[in-house]
Amino acid sequence: MTYRMVYRRAYRIEINRLGGKNMGKYFGTDGFRGKAGMDLTAEHAFKIGQFVGWWYRQPESGSESSKMVAETESGIVPARIVIGKDTRKSSYMYENALAAGITSMGSEAYLLHVTTTPCVSYITRTEGFDCGIMISASHNPYFDNGIKLMNREGEKMDDKTIEELEAFLDGEFGDGIKRELPRITGDGIGKTRDFYSGRNRYIGYLAGIPTRSFEKRTVALDCANGASWMIAGAVFNALGAKTQIINADPDGVNINRGCGSTHLESLKEYVRTHNCDCGFAFDGDADRCLAVDEHGNEINGDIIMYICSKWMKRQGLLPSNTVVTTIMSNIGLYKALDEEGIAYEKTNVGDRYVYENMKENDHMIGGEQSGHVIFRKYAHTGDGLVTALMVMGVMIDTNLPLSALAAGCRIYPQVLKNVEVDDKDGTLGDETVKAMVKTVEEKLGNDGRVLLRKSGTEPVLRVMAEAGTKDDCEEAVDAIIGAMKTSGHLLKVR
Repeated sequence: MTYRMVYRRAYRIEINRLGGKNMGKYFGTDGFRGKAGMDLTAEHAFKIGQFVGWWYRQPESGSESSKMVAETESGIVPARIVIGKDTRKSSYMYENALAAGITSMGSEAYLLHVTTTPCVSYITRTEGFDCGIMISASHNPYFDNGIKLMNREGEKMDDKTIEELEAFLDGEFGDGIKRELPRITGDGIGKTRDFYSGRNRYIGYLAGIPTRSFEKRTVALDCANGASWMIAGAVFNALGAKTQIINADPDGVNINRGCGSTHLESLKEYVRTHNCDCGFAFDGDADRCLAVDEHGNEINGDIIMYICSKWMKRQGLLPSNTVVTTIMSNIGLYKALDEEGIAYEKTNVGDRYVYENMKENDHMIGGEQSGHVIFRKYAHTGDGLVTALMVMGVMIDTNLPLSALAAGCRIYPQVLKNVEVDDKDGTLGDETVKAMVKTVEEKLGNDGRVLLRKSGTEPVLRVMAEAGTKDDCEEAVDAIIGAMKTSGHLLKVR
């Protein structure tokens, strides 16, 4: 199947879907996230802690809630739940509230303290924990925060459990019957334990992934004043790199502020002025990584997947010969993969959907433009440090600079505009709009593509075009928006 056929199919799919799975009232694809103290409160965190502390201490976790509530307290084994957090001021508040909720249900809370999301995932699956919790709002500013839940395998929590939890947050369980959780007293109350050692085990695990030393390589690491500030340098130093670390002085409010994977300017300048071989930028919880080559040019997630999948294929490490992307990956990636004879699959936007596809079909690499890249041999979630280690490994194995490795993947210009419409499905199904999409596609031919996506929360359509030039992108997007206006669906362009 050619990339052109894939894009046409993706557009048809987007017309008929609601934008992926319907997420809940509180939890989205990446946890419960919002403004700290307002959208996400300490009371929310306490109740989440209560729920997981109770749910996972049952002999048969995941059975019907009515059956579980009816069980007696005798013979109950406390759940073991591990918690990590990023550097936001509010993360400490949520850590305490979660631990209080967990221990109030007779379960045990293990505190990793400041660490990364992939560290929590790794420790959960390798140390036999029943559940993992990460407190972070990822790349968002400090005044936001979030709570991510993971199952025993370090994967994002299943929809069934999230549905039960959301019902509990609203005062009832999934069957609609209001109930009270049991009150635990005396020696039945759980314990909170420090678990710094878990973070050290994760550092040791990462340092063992590369097969060659990073000696004589000068590498700049932008830690975004976030969760990686004590981990990234330790890993690269252990591997022998000449490590230069920037934005690793968190104060509770400077996480992601003008730095990290969403603000590459300071890293680009540092790499250029200090003659580094490359640089890597993480986000607040370090599940993302973007790179900068020796000239200070951005290497985004699409290019990283190209570089690594090409190398993996040649090393016999890509058994399915497939890369999993989202529908937002650039046409340039698909053309480059076609040149290498590497297949690809596409999911809805969100690393959760990428991982689900990888697991179901036994694919080994997948990710997003934003730097969420999953190497399934090493992690069950996007791991920015694993990504950086893999890119370094390719550079050392090939003895090529990052700019040369990236040269085979040309990223096409892209324009994305959000438009408010009266009816998302009606607009996508309108014959005038469909005809214009077809006209634009035919004009772009094999040198571009268009994509229409529905917002999952607003009356908004996202109109995107990729083409050989920025002007061609603008012309394609404006033509489709013009058809929406002609058909009477357009309310305004944001």
